[in-house]
Amino acid sequence: MKSFLLVFLGGGIGSSCRFLISNILNNNFKSFHYLGTFSVNVMGCIIIGIVMGFLQKENNFNQNYLLLFSTGFCGGFTTFSAFANENLDLIKSGNFSVFFLYVVSSVIFGIAAAYLGYLIVK
Repeated sequence: MKSFLLVFLGGGIGSSCRFLISNILNNNFKSFHYLGTFSVNVMGCIIIGIVMGFLQKENNFNQNYLLLFSTGFCGGFTTFSAFANENLDLIKSGNFSVFFLYVVSSVIFGIAAAYLGYLIVK
């Protein structure tokens, strides 16, 4: 039950943060209305890199922190389903250049951000 509550709490906070950040960015940068999803996914990668780096660095791997921050917060904060849906919209609209740029940059920046987060605490 404790594990469930940690994931529930982290996921709720992560989802709320995603909602706020996505709305702010999407409303202020209308020319690239996928900026909100892209940004929270990259930020989530940095955060998960920091969390995993910290847990490994401390040699005191605490499952509760993993559940709260990684599974809960990052799971609620990042949004692969929205990313997939936005890319499907780009394909259906025939906007293949933006589709390609969005997919490639999301993967590259996501992996780089996770590594950066890991390096920050190493």
